[in-house]
Formats: sequence, structure tokens, C-alpha cells
Amino acid sequence: MVEMRSRLAYRKSESGNPPPTAGAPELYPNPAYGSDIEALSTETERPKLGRTYGAWRQSSTLLTSTYFEGEMEENPKAKHGYSRDGRPDCLQVVIALVITPDGFPLAYEVMDGNTSDRTTLRGFLDQIENTYGQAKRMWIMDRGIPSEAILAEMRNPARPMSYLVGTSKGKIKQYEKKWLDLPWHKVRDAVEVKLFEQDGELYVLAKSEGRQRKEIAMRRKRLARLLRKLRAMRRSLPSRDQLLMRIGAVKTAAGRAFGFVKIQVPEVGQPVTRVSFCFTVDKNKLKEAELRDGHYLLRSNLTGADPAVLWTRYVQLTQIESAFRSLKSELGIRPIYHHLEHRVDAHILIAFLAYCLQVTLKNRLSLHAPGLTPTAVMEKLATIQMIDVWIPTLDGRWLILPRYTQPEKDTKILLQKLKLELPTQPPPRITAHPAALEPAS
Repeated sequence: MVEMRSRLAYRKSESGNPPPTAGAPELYPNPAYGSDIEALSTETERPKLGRTYGAWRQSSTLLTSTYFEGEMEENPKAKHGYSRDGRPDCLQVVIALVITPDGFPLAYEVMDGNTSDRTTLRGFLDQIENTYGQAKRMWIMDRGIPSEAILAEMRNPARPMSYLVGTSKGKIKQYEKKWLDLPWHKVRDAVEVKLFEQDGELYVLAKSEGRQRKEIAMRRKRLARLLRKLRAMRRSLPSRDQLLMRIGAVKTAAGRAFGFVKIQVPEVGQPVTRVSFCFTVDKNKLKEAELRDGHYLLRSNLTGADPAVLWTRYVQLTQIESAFRSLKSELGIRPIYHHLEHRVDAHILIAFLAYCLQVTLKNRLSLHAPGLTPTAVMEKLATIQMIDVWIPTLDGRWLILPRYTQPEKDTKILLQKLKLELPTQPPPRITAHPAALEPAS
């Protein structure tokens, strides 16, 4: 087992430099870049880092969680908190993942399960700045992660940081007078933006036609399901108590779509009839919401930045979300059954290393075999198996022939596309003495 606090966990204090800020999380750098990251210990060595150092300048950080099965009494990090897995009943740990704009992982950190995004961000800002020096980095964050106080610190001229942050849907309506009469500028296919400045920040209102169609379709699907259930209640006319319970259930299932339906329920003691129980769709509210669908309001302290670049950078957050989906589904990081803290850390480390390999394979596929996913490739390559053929000799010894199975035709084509070659078959070997181990049955 890899020692979790060995060479993988870089400590700045060991290089003679000031220790990290108190309370800041310790990062586990990607072992694939280990030698380069350790080269950051002095100012003169930093320029040698090349692509890796540049990746830290444009990295993105986001949090996710993974839950445990069991009480986890021996793991101090296992705590209840906001569950991104939909399991608030289980203890969990929070994982922070740092990736490059291309999706390559740089580092990760395992934190207490009750860690929130806002309380972690300042520690990450200080930790990366203390470890890798000040630079004109861009921090790309989803809405709700940074507080206004942290954004004010990042706008401080003494701290050369730039940020790009998403805002809530309410901000779009709040600043409607600012952008309503501004012209749209096309930055890419099916994406248009409007720009305006407010309090020293650049606001970018982006409209994506593809996302707008998707959000409208999702809402209409939920709304149609809600109306079907309400019509079924109006046909059956249950008692008032049962009616209220059913309405509560459909409200939970409908989510925000429930707010577009006006429902009239009978008063206490009043019988449930088709007159006392009725509903209508608020078409004006629905139309207004559909006009706002696919709109994103971004804010940045880069007032002179190209809006097309800002939109592209913000979309890179989907790389992190894709990484978390891959960690949790394809690489099986959840749930965790280990009880001891160091075993949990080892479990997450192995999943992180597997993700590093998966991202490398994904980028290789984009060059040589676009259209294939890492999962499909691994399933295809899994048909190549290694076996040992044991052949008895006349003097009681065994001739052992290690062999791998010959790939099928489609697997051979895949290997050619990826520019991979299978090694030659291993040479045979023979046991030296008749008393050698018998082959497994």
C-alpha cells in the first residue's frame, strides 16, 4: 500500500519555504507530474515546469462527496453533510478535485464530510498561492461557491487573481435594465453574448440555443407528468386529506415545474368536487421562464477579456462534472466500505490514479479513434487474457507456457488505431525439480 504522506503529499515546509496557511487543505499532487511539482520549491526553478505550471495557472476546482456504508466510528473525516449523491442518511467525505482546462487531473484533497464549498475556497486560494507562488491565475467557479467577501479579496490589486463566476438566475432579472437594449454578439455556433460593466466587474450574459431547447424540453416533460397526475386526481376525487397528501407527493416529483400550476383545493369540511378542486397552468409565467431558459450570467474582474474566451472557460466546468461522474460510476469510488481513515485515503488514491489513466486514454482516443469511450475500449481489451499452459514432462517436471489470447479482428483494428502493439509471447519455462508446485486446478 502506498504511504499516503510520502512523496505524493508535497509539503512546502520540507523544502525550507514557509508552511501552508493554517487550516488550508493539503493537496495530493498527481504522481504523474511528481518531479515537476517538486521543482516548484524555488522561484528560479518554476519556469522549467513548462506545461504543468501553466496548467496550474488555469486550473479549476470543484467539490464532490462520496458516502460510506456503516457507522465509520474510527474515521474522524466521516461526517454528515450536504450529500451530492442524494444520501443524506449516510456519513461521507468531501473530495476536492483540481483539473486543467483539458480535463487532466492535477491534485485532489480528502476533507471532512461536513465541509462546504464556501469554507474551503479561501484555504485553496492561500494554499496554491503559497505553494506555487503568485501568478495571474483564473479561477473558474460555479455559482454559490465564492462569497462576496472572497471575490472582493480576489479583486485586490495586490493579489493578481482573476475569476470567472456564474450567477443565479435571479441576477438576470435584477440587471435586466442593463442588458435589455444591448445588441447580441455571436461568439460561436448557437451561442450569443451581451456585455455590460457593473461596479468594476464585467458581466457576460450568454444565450445558448442548444441549452435553451434542452431546458424547455425538460420542464415541459415534468409539467406534462404533473398535469397527468392532477387530472387523475380530478377523475377519482379522493377525500380532502388524501388529496392533499397526493398533491404533496406530486409537488416533490415535479420540482420547480410545480410553480407553473395554480391549484385550487377545497376548504376544510368542503367536499372534493370538480368545482372545488381545479387547476390551471400559469401560461404567462411559463412563457417568461422559457424566454430566460438557456441564459447564463457570468461575472469576471477581467473587464477587457474576450467574451468568447470567457464562455469557453466557463463551459470547462463540465469537464469537472464529467470527472466526478466517471469517478463515481465507472471507477467505483462509491460507496466506501473501509472503516479506517488510511484505508479510505488509499481507496480514493487508487480511484484518482485510475482516473488519471482514464483521462489519458480518453485524450488518446480523441486523436486516434474519436467516437469511442474509455469504457468501451476497456471492455474490448478485456477480451485479451493472460493464461499459463502447464504441460507435464516424462521426468515429472512441468513445461510452463505463458500465453495471451489472440485478439479478435475488431480488437486488432482498435489496437492499430491507438498505435499500440502487443508484446511478443513470453518464452516458455520449465520447473527445475519434480517437487515443484503443482498447477492450480
